[in-house]
Amino acid sequence: MAVKVFIHGLESSGQGAKGQFFREHYPDMLIEDYEGPFDARMAKLNRLLDGKDDLILVGSSYGGLMAAVYTGQNPQRVKKLILLAPALLLPEFNPYRSTRLALPVVLYHGRRDDIVPPGLTREIAEGVYANLTCHAVDDDHSLHATFEGMPWDRLLEP
Repeated sequence: MAVKVFIHGLESSGQGAKGQFFREHYPDMLIEDYEGPFDARMAKLNRLLDGKDDLILVGSSYGGLMAAVYTGQNPQRVKKLILLAPALLLPEFNPYRSTRLALPVVLYHGRRDDIVPPGLTREIAEGVYANLTCHAVDDDHSLHATFEGMPWDRLLEP
């Protein structure tokens, strides 16, 4: 059985709107709060996922960066990756930009995102993920207008 995980963004928490949505609709989903610098956040994520396989990771913004880095480090453990306006342009992702991963990856990005550039993010993702599905939506960085209407039951299928 797949293990579903939500990783929030830099200035959010597991208690934010996305976390609350997932708690209500997917009570088995793992949702934690991540604080501090990138390495501390990744250490907590690694502890949380220790010994778990068949992972479906959902990462939002900085959490998308975390999910992408985790997947780069553990590609055999991740079954599917769902990225919501991921911050792939940050230097923490650079070591993985030359890899080519075949797992299914779904990318949602708002065309009006003024925090993480959608075009550059898509270009980076296309270079790394061989099985990538991109959705450019009429929304901003937070995807507030799009998020709840996304086909989550289908997205979270292995």
